[in-house]
Amino acid sequence: MKLFDLSGKVAIVTGSSRGIGRAIAELFAEAGAKVTISARNQGPCDEVVDAIRQKGGEAIAVTARISDQAQLENLVAKTRAEWGRIDILVCNAAINPHYGSLADLSDQAFERMMTNNVLSNLWLSKMVAPEMRARRDGSIIFTISIGALKASTVIGMYGVTKAADFALCRSLAAEWGPDSVRVNCIAPGLVVTDFARALYEDPERRAAREAETPLRRLGQPEDIAGAALLLASPAGAFITGTTIVVDGGRMAV
Repeated sequence: MKLFDLSGKVAIVTGSSRGIGRAIAELFAEAGAKVTISARNQGPCDEVVDAIRQKGGEAIAVTARISDQAQLENLVAKTRAEWGRIDILVCNAAINPHYGSLADLSDQAFERMMTNNVLSNLWLSKMVAPEMRARRDGSIIFTISIGALKASTVIGMYGVTKAADFALCRSLAAEWGPDSVRVNCIAPGLVVTDFARALYEDPERRAAREAETPLRRLGQPEDIAGAALLLASPAGAFITGTTIVVDGGRMAV
C-alpha cells in the first residue's frame, strides 16, 4: 500500500480557485485523485483545472455558492455524473465579513457566517456520506482555524463558526465512524492568502506575528495541503474526530 496514494479516488474541494483550497486540490491531483474544483466564479476555477490538466491530472470545475443548498446539490450531482463516485470531501470555503468586536456584530452577519461556515459543511457532508457509508470508506475534512481554539478580539465571530465546525466534525466522526467514514479538521494558523490579507498586510503586524511564531514565518497554502493529503489518504486511515493544527508552533507558546 502506498500511504499517500489517491489513485482511483474522487475529491470535491470547495473554495479551491485560490489559496489553501487550490493547494489542496493540486496536491490531491498529483497524488492521483480526480478533483472537482469549486468556487463562486467560473474563470478562476477553470484556471486551476487547466493547471492540473497540464500536469497530467484530471479535474473539472463546478461553481457553487456554499450558502445555496441547491448549488451544493448540483456540485455533488455533477461530480457523480462525471466520475460516478465521491471519496473525499474538503469543506474549505468560508467567509469572514466581520472584523472586530463581537459587541458590534449584527444578527445578519452572525446568521450569514453560520450558514456559510457551518451549515454548508453539514449540508455537503450529508450529501456525500450515504455512498461513503455504503462503501465503508470515505474522508471528510473541514478547514477551520486556530481561531477556533483561542480567543481573538479581531476575528472572534470567525472563531465561533470554526469552533462549531470542530464540534460538528467530532459528532459526525462518532456517528459515521462505525461505517469507516472519517471526519477531521485542519486548523491553520495565519497563512499568506488573499482571504487573510487583512491580518498580515500591515508590515508591523506581520513582523509581530512572525516574531511570536516559533518557526518565525507565516504559513503558505502548501503547508496546509500536506495535512489534507494525510487525512484523505491511507496514511490517515486511523485518524478521525480530531483537528490537526498547522500553525508554525503558534499555539504551543
